[in-house]
Amino acid sequence: MDNKDELDKFLAGVERKAFCHAEFATKQTEEALDIVQETMLAFVSKYANSPTTQWPALFHRILQNQIRDWYRRSAVRSRWRGWFGADSDEHQSQLQNQPAQPAAEPLHQLAGENTGRELVEAIKQLPLRQQQAFLLRVWEGFTVKETAKAMSCSDGSVKTHLNRANSRIRELLGDH
Repeated sequence: MDNKDELDKFLAGVERKAFCHAEFATKQTEEALDIVQETMLAFVSKYANSPTTQWPALFHRILQNQIRDWYRRSAVRSRWRGWFGADSDEHQSQLQNQPAQPAAEPLHQLAGENTGRELVEAIKQLPLRQQQAFLLRVWEGFTVKETAKAMSCSDGSVKTHLNRANSRIRELLGDH
């Protein structure tokens, strides 16, 4: 029962960030929710009894694999849509259509929101592997080794992807 409580706390702690990872990658809210749900189910069924110190890396490895699988399925679907003439703009993110939250301190809040929005847009423009490296290293605080394990690549690849991501984000954000 203690393991169940720890597992519940762990999943509650990672679900929001995992959703953001998935939404950055897919740019679709519903797809991101599905990816996170599938990740959590796979994690619980395969790794619930693993040592808790290994959970973050294992969870993120499953998450990144789910995102890659989504890209593969999307590529196949887009080929079929292309053959049958389906509209590719039908799956826009609902997040873009949401009203902005009112600000308590207008100037300070506006500056922070603009910077945050620009950062999110910059992250969305990164290629998937750079996006993964940036989010895992900078946002999640993983080590190079943990990130490499989650991304199924070498330490050197993580460093290269992160360096390119940082350069591109600096380029896109300019003065911020």
